Amino acid sequence: MTPSQTLIVGDIQGCYGGLMKLLEKANFNEKRDRLFAVGDLIARGEDSLSTVQYLMKLEDRFSTVLGNHDLHFLAITQGLKKAKKNDRLSSLLESPSLEKIIHWFRQFPLALQVTNNHTIVHAGLYPHWSTNKLLALSDEISNKLKSPQWVSLLKSMYGDGPNTWRDDLCGIDRERFIINACTRMRFLGDKHQLEFATKSHPDDAGYGLCPWFTVPNHGLSQDQTVVFGHWAALEGETNSNQFIGLDTGYVWGNTLTALCIESNSYVCVSA
Repeated sequence: MTPSQTLIVGDIQGCYGGLMKLLEKANFNEKRDRLFAVGDLIARGEDSLSTVQYLMKLEDRFSTVLGNHDLHFLAITQGLKKAKKNDRLSSLLESPSLEKIIHWFRQFPLALQVTNNHTIVHAGLYPHWSTNKLLALSDEISNKLKSPQWVSLLKSMYGDGPNTWRDDLCGIDRERFIINACTRMRFLGDKHQLEFATKSHPDDAGYGLCPWFTVPNHGLSQDQTVVFGHWAALEGETNSNQFIGLDTGYVWGNTLTALCIESNSYVCVSA
């Protein structure tokens, strides 16, 4: 009997055809294997609705963390933001199952422990946090996202400040920092402040900026691995076995990548 496998896939972004190609190449068995995603399931690809319908069909064989596009979609459904044409979300927003889809998205966290040694988060692990801290902060947001106050959370999440963490942050400031660090972070400044303007490869970044994963994290043990997405320009290059970037820019014409936990190997398909 073939052993089951656990796959973690990078940013799908509504690229249903690419996801199907990847799962076929990986010999994914819907009844036996498990699929995780690093967030940004939807937006900009050709078929966000089919992507969501397929992942919902997997039921407990699938789980994900939320990315910035996923949260933005929820805000759009509540009239807090308007969809842009290049988001290509019309089929999703016009689906008769929209309310069910909204509820489905609201159940997912910002961070998720896949194994004892693998934690996934969309953008990354803020260097002042351990993975246990990350998971606890994710729970704070998830609990509110599942609560009757979920729309007010989405309404207040937009904005770039505060850009540095303090344990005594509270209210909107605390929630916004957690969401920004988990779903939007790429570069940090010299005082470890979040910087959102720069989306390039690290080689092209301005002076004083460094990728979050190059800042020493003293709460992270050597056997812990952080798997993330969000940063297509990185092309998966972290120069570290501890930080695995899976956003390889399929929606931009590059590749879709998944990590197989059991074999510690990658499966890729080209756009």
